[in-house]
Amino acid sequence: MQGLTAPAAASPATALLRRRTAGTQQLQHALPGRALRWRRERSHHGFIVEARQSEAPEAVAHKPVVEKTQHKGEPTRHIDEMIGTVRASLREMGGGDISFSPYDTAWVALVKKLDGGEGPQFPSCIDWIANNQLPDGSWGDDAFFLVQDRLINTLACVIALKTWNVHSDRCNKGLSFVHENIKRLPEDDENWMLAGFETIFPTLLEMAKDVGLDMPCDDPALQDIYAKRDLKLAKIPKDVLHSVPTALLLSLEGMPGLDWDRLFKLQSPDGSFLSSAAPTAYALMQTGNKKCLEYLTDIVHKFNGGAPFVYPVELYERIWVVDRLERLGLASYFRAEIDSNLAYAYRHWSDEGIGFTWDCMVKDIDDTVMGFRLLRQHGYHVSTEALKHFETKDGEFVVYRGQTNQSVSAMYNLYRAADQAAFPGDDGVVRRAKAYSYAFLQERRASGDLNDKWIISSGLPSEVAYGLDFPWKANLPRVETRMYLEQYGGSDNVWIGKVLHRMHLFNNELFLKLAKADFSNFQRQCRLEWQGLKRWCEKNNLEMYGVTPQSAMRAYFLAAANIFEPDRAAERLGWARTAVIAQAISSCFLSSNAYATDSMLEGLIGELTSDGHNLARRGGNYSTTENGLLNALHELIDLSAPGKDASDNLREAWKTWLMELTTNGGHESCGGNTALLLVRTVEICSGRHSSANQNLKPAEYSQLEKLTSSICSKLGSRSLSQVNQNGTTMENTENLEQQVDQEMQELAQCVFKSRDAISRVTKQTFLHVTRSYCYVAHSSPETIDSHISKVIFEDVV
Repeated sequence: MQGLTAPAAASPATALLRRRTAGTQQLQHALPGRALRWRRERSHHGFIVEARQSEAPEAVAHKPVVEKTQHKGEPTRHIDEMIGTVRASLREMGGGDISFSPYDTAWVALVKKLDGGEGPQFPSCIDWIANNQLPDGSWGDDAFFLVQDRLINTLACVIALKTWNVHSDRCNKGLSFVHENIKRLPEDDENWMLAGFETIFPTLLEMAKDVGLDMPCDDPALQDIYAKRDLKLAKIPKDVLHSVPTALLLSLEGMPGLDWDRLFKLQSPDGSFLSSAAPTAYALMQTGNKKCLEYLTDIVHKFNGGAPFVYPVELYERIWVVDRLERLGLASYFRAEIDSNLAYAYRHWSDEGIGFTWDCMVKDIDDTVMGFRLLRQHGYHVSTEALKHFETKDGEFVVYRGQTNQSVSAMYNLYRAADQAAFPGDDGVVRRAKAYSYAFLQERRASGDLNDKWIISSGLPSEVAYGLDFPWKANLPRVETRMYLEQYGGSDNVWIGKVLHRMHLFNNELFLKLAKADFSNFQRQCRLEWQGLKRWCEKNNLEMYGVTPQSAMRAYFLAAANIFEPDRAAERLGWARTAVIAQAISSCFLSSNAYATDSMLEGLIGELTSDGHNLARRGGNYSTTENGLLNALHELIDLSAPGKDASDNLREAWKTWLMELTTNGGHESCGGNTALLLVRTVEICSGRHSSANQNLKPAEYSQLEKLTSSICSKLGSRSLSQVNQNGTTMENTENLEQQVDQEMQELAQCVFKSRDAISRVTKQTFLHVTRSYCYVAHSSPETIDSHISKVIFEDVV
């Protein structure tokens, strides 16, 4: 499998990430009245799995390893240790860190010796089954009780044990669980039905009867399952099943009347059927195919007798871990690892889309649109052709052909891709994808039906709602992260396939602990910076010019919500102070403020055209109030900019802005020039001022300036017209919104495309400033205030 291997033993980094925490509510529902405590369940092939279990003689209580690094008073060391652990795990990535499937393991255990002898071909699978029964007699996900999952895993394991007449006590205990819980099938949410359950479970019931097990096949709870099976089998075109790769290959063991000669033309290069153990084991039992044997032998060896329900899943894992790191605000710590993952994804990209592994024969929209968005946002050229393969003639978008119901999470990822990575000149499929996914999600949101067919996540409804309420153009990075800290389920998230499964690498508690610790550090730094900014405003008497604590706080928040890295305080404060001073000067002109005298204007221009010491030489000629504004500008220019060249550049930027302001009679409310002033200030304060120099502008830089100025001017004009209530029609507003959307696509393309002339960070500055204008235009004052409180002042818990 192209060198995809699992490590022979767990490193500390991998072990730490693979620790699972349990959802106690569901477990207590499954095991009423049982006391819960931690124990180490087992160690196998690099996986250290922890489960919450009832009291058991072999249990040994211990604290999770991650707590070792939680020393009070050492937040930096604590974060550094976690970063190191995560980085090590990212560099160890192989075929994918996915949990075991008792169901698939049982199918592999059923394979008889191929040399004609008695007994199983893979006896280690029998051992795995015997060692992994849960205290209530079932097999399945130990932390989330889904009736279908427990029944399909348990019945398969019971059949395997009965077939080889071993572990009769465990077999009987499992059989009792099936009898006691089969009546609970109607309790499951319809959205959480396991893939292929309606065909696989009836097949297992027949197999159980064949090995002499008493099965309640006439239980009323099964009648709906039988009806769904009959309907599905009647709809399956046998010719398509045998000639075209479809998701049905995952459930071959539940399909009657198969033509194996034709089906083997759909066998994956690694010898499996869709990289899944159960259908591959079934094919091996039916045909003795050597490539099937090779795949299963490899899987059993890699996982010490267990088997995931699909493997490898390396492409899926690599894309999803990038998404999680970025939304948790951790991407800056793992640039090299993210770049490596995306380079891998791009090598295996095709215009038909991608699947969960590099050679997956069935592409799906979920992996495809996640890859489409991330690759475009990181400078890769990816066309829209792949999206067309998931659009039906009826205008719907599907996860894969032949699906029976729609996925909330997949449509949300489709919406994110169409909203965030649309470029000018894209085929109409992007626009149609956005319209369809948005309408679907809004309908499900309105009906309160946001449970998904692929993931069980308590944060999904909030995640979808936030994404719909704040389109990408108006979504500030730190606001998104603060919300996602509450939406990201960590190790509580459960994925749905043929069985429930866990993706340990990108759904784990360490990611969440690190993200919360990092955000808490950010908040502490923000509060200190804000206090300093507030003192600076008071010292310079800026409230006399209309700068209130609220407006200064908003200026700082917009800067910090975009530029949040710990080592970029100078850029944050440069942005905030520039916004404050620009507001003060604009306020004077626009409101005919008494202090906006010719003398003050002369002083401002003099300060900007002098060598930086004009204030000191002529301070006696200005009032105290005027000196406050001039002093604030002087401090920004001469103290914030790193070096004389930088100060000169910043002074020139302010001079350009002031000239535009006075030329327009003070009506700079449109914001385009101020937006460019913010960009130039950030770049100069960062030391990247060479790109901001007027004499060193590549054409691409000029295009970034043009788009930023145009978008922010339009947004400012719209805001001003709303304030003045000048009769702007709805049609004019919509036209303006369409123009902004079009130019935002152009700006995104300029920022994301990969070129060396301008650094990625500089291009991001233009995007940050523009999105902050979009955010203010999109949000009510109450919403902004609530975000300020949540991002800066409400502790992350």
